[in-house]
Amino acid sequence: MKNTLNYVRPNILALAPYSTARDEFKGGDISVWLDANESPYDNGVNRYPDPHQHELKQHIAGLKGVRPEQIFVGGAGSDEAIDLVYRVFCRPGEDNVVAIAPSYGVYSVAAAINDVEFREVQLRSDFSLPVNRLLKAADPRTKVIWICSPNNPTANAFPRADIARLAEAFDGIVVVDEAYIDFSERGSMLDVLDSYPNVIVLQTFSKAWGLASLRLGMAFASEEIAAIFSRVKYPYNVNGPTQRKVIEHIVNDNINIAENVAEIIRERDALAAALREMPMVREVYHSDANFLLVKFDAPDAVYDYLVDNGVIVRNRSRLLACEGCLRITVGTPEENIRVITLLKEYTQQ
Repeated sequence: MKNTLNYVRPNILALAPYSTARDEFKGGDISVWLDANESPYDNGVNRYPDPHQHELKQHIAGLKGVRPEQIFVGGAGSDEAIDLVYRVFCRPGEDNVVAIAPSYGVYSVAAAINDVEFREVQLRSDFSLPVNRLLKAADPRTKVIWICSPNNPTANAFPRADIARLAEAFDGIVVVDEAYIDFSERGSMLDVLDSYPNVIVLQTFSKAWGLASLRLGMAFASEEIAAIFSRVKYPYNVNGPTQRKVIEHIVNDNINIAENVAEIIRERDALAAALREMPMVREVYHSDANFLLVKFDAPDAVYDYLVDNGVIVRNRSRLLACEGCLRITVGTPEENIRVITLLKEYTQQ
């Protein structure tokens, strides 16, 4: 069993975290709070939120089937956890990370901010995971391998066995970003955390749960890594209204979320079928996410036509391995019909 604390930067292990009086408070009937220099006038948000999100983590643990001690909650979606991975494991100017390409752009941006070398390994031509090449790209200073599954922008999820093989062979941290996992049949890696303590799984409430504006992301890891993340994060990184709102959705919206996900999957498949019938579409790639990667004959012209008619998609045609491609998010049935109608009109110009 790998000791994940061996991967943590020594200065982080030695860090004495910022402590509030409420961290030190061990119980008792307190009715007057004069410890944090807050305003005493109650307006619903005058008090600092729970810095450790205890109640929220209990609800997330029940939802995801993990222990509360395995959870880190971030207030900037998954991006806060991505940045913490660099700060916890990578020495600036010395260490490096390896990532698949093409993939989510924040991994490389966060590497640059933290002065960490970023090594990209291209997916195979069918967008499958090149496990051996990822391992060959690593050296003794490689601290992290980034895997986005389902991947953005290619939309495909990778076999769990491939990711597990990577975690077994790599002497470092494997981060699996599962922002789109609710739309995939592959299944999450959450159930391997106890078997592979060097795996960190990222998830979010922004996609399937429809809470993108709240910016709440999650990292699931060994209890040791989750505790380190909690020590390094800023004290009140998730505001009180967000904590309360997410708890409300977990308690009340499970059935609605499942129905929404099912509809998005149906709409995704119907949209893909309609696109495959269009003469200017070269390929619609398989999707395990809530979007499609679509190769067009003239992607820039199609993109401009959609924008001119009030529909914005993502132009990925200049990205290596995504030449000619637009990324189209699956919308409501009405929005998807609008896209199909516009593309049919485009072909008749």
